[in-house]
Amino acid sequence: MTGTGEAVLFWIVGPIMVLGALGLAFSKRAVYAALSMVLVMILLGIMYLAQGADFLGIVQIFVYSGAVMMLFLFVVMMIGVDASESRLETMKGHRFVSVLLGLGLALLLGTALAQVTYRQGATIAEINAAGNVVGLGHMIFGPYMAAFQMVGALLVVAAVAAMVLAHRERLLPKPSQRTWSERRIRENKHVAGLPAPGVYARHNAVDTPALLPDGTPSELSVSRILVARQQLSDAEKFAGPTENIEKELEEGTER
Repeated sequence: MTGTGEAVLFWIVGPIMVLGALGLAFSKRAVYAALSMVLVMILLGIMYLAQGADFLGIVQIFVYSGAVMMLFLFVVMMIGVDASESRLETMKGHRFVSVLLGLGLALLLGTALAQVTYRQGATIAEINAAGNVVGLGHMIFGPYMAAFQMVGALLVVAAVAAMVLAHRERLLPKPSQRTWSERRIRENKHVAGLPAPGVYARHNAVDTPALLPDGTPSELSVSRILVARQQLSDAEKFAGPTENIEKELEEGTER
């Protein structure tokens, strides 16, 4: 039976987990979606700890919330979000096969869950009499050994497939700084280089566009990834103080 403390914890943590899941599903920014998923993982680990599954709770927090999510954020920052995805169907019939496999997986999971049986009258303390880690290891390397190995092989294949899809063959050698300089001079375009981000010495953040001599923000001074994510800082608020400084300098020279 569930105790009063566990029930109170569930009704407090459960709605927060639902909000985190909704943030993961509807967030437009990948970093916010990752943080929402971290929140769900940590709260799920707390629920495991409250139910007496110490090993699963610690693994849930340290492995999924730590290593897996940090790897996800590293991949997002490395690849970026400015790459456009093609919606053309390159393989005929792959959508039908995907839907068929998804329905088969749902049917398999539903059948497995319907056949789950519980020991009548058994408590968490009795089930974990030999230790939570020992009991879990007995189940993984006992009756569920084949399923465990299949899941491990699936994760390895998925990791290799992600690296293959993210890898791009370079057809030409990587241009050096000297090559870029010669190209700018030859084309007579941005000979001095692109403007650096930030508005003079007032702000040096990479999300703040630089001001041109006429006071307008320069779109070339910020990264395309920040533009695609709509993470630009407004540079108009720096235009007013800049004009005041220019007026003070003009007044000082006239004196």
